[in-house]
Amino acid sequence: MKKTICELFAGVGGFRLGFERQSNDWNTVWFSQWEPGAKNQWAHQCYVSHWGDIDKNTGIDIAKVNKREIPNHNLLVGGFPCQDYSVAHSLSSSHGIEGKKGVLWWQIRDILEEKQPSFILLENVDRLLKSPAKQRGRDFGIILACFNQLNYSVEWRVVNAAEYGAAQRRRRVFIFAYKNNTNYGEKKAVQNPEEIILHAGLFARTFPINGNSTITNEVFTSMDLVKISNEFKFGFKNAGYMSNGYIKTCDVNAQLEENVPLKNIIENNVGEEFYITNNMEKWQYLKGSKRINRTSRDGHCYIFSEGAIAFPDSLDLPARTMLTSEATLNRSSHVIRDAETNNLRLITPVEAERIQGFDDNWTDTGMPKKMRYFCMGNALVVPMITRMARIIEEIFDEED
Repeated sequence: MKKTICELFAGVGGFRLGFERQSNDWNTVWFSQWEPGAKNQWAHQCYVSHWGDIDKNTGIDIAKVNKREIPNHNLLVGGFPCQDYSVAHSLSSSHGIEGKKGVLWWQIRDILEEKQPSFILLENVDRLLKSPAKQRGRDFGIILACFNQLNYSVEWRVVNAAEYGAAQRRRRVFIFAYKNNTNYGEKKAVQNPEEIILHAGLFARTFPINGNSTITNEVFTSMDLVKISNEFKFGFKNAGYMSNGYIKTCDVNAQLEENVPLKNIIENNVGEEFYITNNMEKWQYLKGSKRINRTSRDGHCYIFSEGAIAFPDSLDLPARTMLTSEATLNRSSHVIRDAETNNLRLITPVEAERIQGFDDNWTDTGMPKKMRYFCMGNALVVPMITRMARIIEEIFDEED
């Protein structure tokens, strides 16, 4: 099978870089990157600076792209936002389904329906499995039901990158879907779901686990997306499998690998602009624990509380999850004690790139410094992609 990739919501190219680090055999035939409301499309420009452009549609709203014009591909990849995935019958037809406007999952579904790629690899925040709060599991249930309608089976796994040798404690859910009529799909169809989740599936092979787990939850999803949107609730665990509408899930424990502490990736002789010289009380307040009386919009009184964050961050541990607000006066920003000067400072753009596993100065393509941090906060941990690419390449080779 040809190793052709379509990369959606591409950012600065983490999926592509991860696959190309594994092998030169992967050919990205199309990508899409567009930041809503942004005057300058910095991430798209960064991507193009490394690989060049493909056509006029790669840097526009994916909703405006004619899905028939997207080149055929065998693997669709992308990291899509976690949103409200609720659906309803369309007004024009009692048989039609409408997804919530602006929700990018429906763009993915439209592409799958039109292009029918054999394999899909997606990334999202792990709270996708439990959203929305008032109907836990509904959103992921809708996604699985969509895959089921299109004749795909699905494996998923929540991965903490630091547990598998990375420099960041970033937890993300990865979703691997495949057509049931592929060689891989046919092999999995005769395997026990527990065997797939724990030993034989993509994620079990890529991210080894400690011990065995027992399937604790299972459920059947109907074909009616509206009914799922209105009624479905399910306690998704951090690993699972869906085929022919049957969902099986359990919690698994990582077989821990030696991670990369911050002290291994920090730069020397950094500029003065990264040092914290004022607002120390504000920093201490933001990083500290809090219990604050608040009143909701409907008049309900409650206590908002949050625990303290290490200040400064330990150089002996991997980074915390990096957000798009990195290096601003913000609770989530990393503050380290510089090993040379012993003074507090922010991390540099290069350190942010190293935390995500990119090459040094990957985003040094003309974008403002704050956007370099923003792009890294939106990115994924590239070494995790390379690990998965190795197994996916083996799966592709067995399709021939």
